[in-house]
Amino acid sequence: MADITVNGARLHYEEMGSGPETIIFSHSYLVDSSHFYPQMQELRTRYRCIAYDHRGHGRSEVTAGGYDMENLYADAVALIEGLECAPCHFVGLSTGGFIGMRIGIRQPKLLKTLVLMDTSADAEPEENVKQYKLLMFVVRWIGYWPVIGKVLPLLFSKRFLEDPARQKEVREWKRRLMANDRKAMVKFGQGILSRSSVYDQLDQIEIPTLVIVGEADTSTPKVKAERIANRIPVAMLLVIPNAGHLCTVEEPAAVTSTIQEFVTAPI
Repeated sequence: MADITVNGARLHYEEMGSGPETIIFSHSYLVDSSHFYPQMQELRTRYRCIAYDHRGHGRSEVTAGGYDMENLYADAVALIEGLECAPCHFVGLSTGGFIGMRIGIRQPKLLKTLVLMDTSADAEPEENVKQYKLLMFVVRWIGYWPVIGKVLPLLFSKRFLEDPARQKEVREWKRRLMANDRKAMVKFGQGILSRSSVYDQLDQIEIPTLVIVGEADTSTPKVKAERIANRIPVAMLLVIPNAGHLCTVEEPAAVTSTIQEFVTAPI
């Protein structure tokens, strides 16, 4: 584990393994880089694997500002350059996917391949904005406990949340979610809600791209993934059965094997 200061923020990252090529993992909102640990444990035998915490998340700095999507994109670019790992394989889930698409469009020389997981190229749908703003208002002024029952299904499938064999995992993720810095999560959430669409620019991404989506993802459903895969010239789509938004947690083996096959022999 280590820290690096880039773009005015101290970012924490975990590094596993070594090899001639590097995989950068960029995580989802409300969680941290640990949701990629199953993938890193397997891939570290052949790759240098680096997963970083976004500002305000995990062990990274809770900054006063800088949570808009353009600045999060700048954080990632500076991290890749600062760790001298370009061109890298970039794996981004949800928020990480927002960032990965922007890098692929604007800084393709930094990337070897791109994996976009459970994400969207569009601006946040208006019907979601009111709901999410209300959730953030409650979190900011009251706390997580009144809304945690609504947040968990945004991240995990009903199957996972109700599986008796996985209740220990559910409790642990609930604990992690409720431990987040409330002010940082609200500011970060506002940055996500205000992001611009990059859909019309996706045809500028010329590097091999794998689009992954959990079959039961309700936050960024399959139709969002299909739009991305159909717009990027060199892209393929893969659906992970039974998984929700955090498919890396629910179906880690399926996700890991898919990523490994892709980065080893890109389309």
